[in-house]
Amino acid sequence: MNALLDWMNSAAIPSLLGNPVSWIEIIGFVTGAACVYGVARQKLWNWPVGILNNFAFIILFLGAGLYGETVLQVIFAAVAVYGWFNWVRGNAATAGKNDLPIRDATGKEMLLGLAATLVGTAGVAMILTHGTDSQVPWPDAFVLTASLVATYGQAKKIFQHWYAWIFIDIVSIPLYFSRGLTLTAILYAGFLALCIYGLIDWKRTRGLKTVRTPETVMSGA
Repeated sequence: MNALLDWMNSAAIPSLLGNPVSWIEIIGFVTGAACVYGVARQKLWNWPVGILNNFAFIILFLGAGLYGETVLQVIFAAVAVYGWFNWVRGNAATAGKNDLPIRDATGKEMLLGLAATLVGTAGVAMILTHGTDSQVPWPDAFVLTASLVATYGQAKKIFQHWYAWIFIDIVSIPLYFSRGLTLTAILYAGFLALCIYGLIDWKRTRGLKTVRTPETVMSGA
């Protein structure tokens, strides 16, 4: 096991924009990109690939001193199991012809999500500030808390979760550059582009389904 961990943390690329890139960072890059693409395309396999990505980033972030994001990856893995089950159940409910429908967040969900993000960020930042040697407690805390809220929306197929991910990526890119995780920062720039693509694709998909409803067909739309 120690030999495997040593290999994962060894440099695969000696220097990328002045920083070495480890094998585990490359694994995280590949599985992370595949996972987000799978979500954007509403593919069920995004969940198991995402869990593999979580384990890769646990090793990576712990070594980089990003403790909030290490905890986040553990929670992500658990939430991914729920999301996987929820999507499978959505497929089964429609005999495989359609999966869980995309929907808008309710007013209550939006308020609770915002409140949870604000309170959670402040609470986690205090813990990181006084309980660890974290050099970036506030952005680390925000990414942790906001990502949990966004993941809940993803599991429920709430359309607005893409806006949350876009903002999270904007914060994450400079955060990872500051910790020497150059390839991961580049990955999150790709995540940002994929999230914009996912937002557009989900909007298009939802529009097509609206057009094809019995009511619109009967009215001649």
